[in-house]
Amino acid sequence: MTMPAYAEGLGGRLPSDNEKAAANQLRTILAAHAAGDAKLRVLDEATNRPAEITLTPALSNLLMELLRHVGRGDAVTLVPVSKMLTTQQAADILNVSRPFLIGLLERGEIAHTTVGRHRRIKADDLFAFKKKRAAKRSDALAELAELAELDGDHL
Repeated sequence: MTMPAYAEGLGGRLPSDNEKAAANQLRTILAAHAAGDAKLRVLDEATNRPAEITLTPALSNLLMELLRHVGRGDAVTLVPVSKMLTTQQAADILNVSRPFLIGLLERGEIAHTTVGRHRRIKADDLFAFKKKRAAKRSDALAELAELAELDGDHL
């Protein structure tokens, strides 16, 4: 049986124009109520009655972030922080080659475990490394900008 594109999960494909529009519409609705608990009413097709769901600000923000990516047309994959990743999955998330990632593991820059002959990286550890790397890059960029500003003053 062939499934239509709209029935296929978004993790393996880009969102359609209709999905992007729906994501942007829902994100706008959530953003209007993000300050406090938002009440979301959906039609329960089984009972044909509305069901009410309360979204906390944290859950609203998480959904808005997901919807922002879908609305831009990005493919999105959710990774639970407790998930153990293969080296290839981790390399893909960091957008680096697998051999480069293995070098990071061997230097101890990212915590990992070995299962048999295979290395596994906890998603939480990978995201902590990614966050730390982004902060270092941001600091270096700020320092370069400051040096460029000082250098410009001496011209």
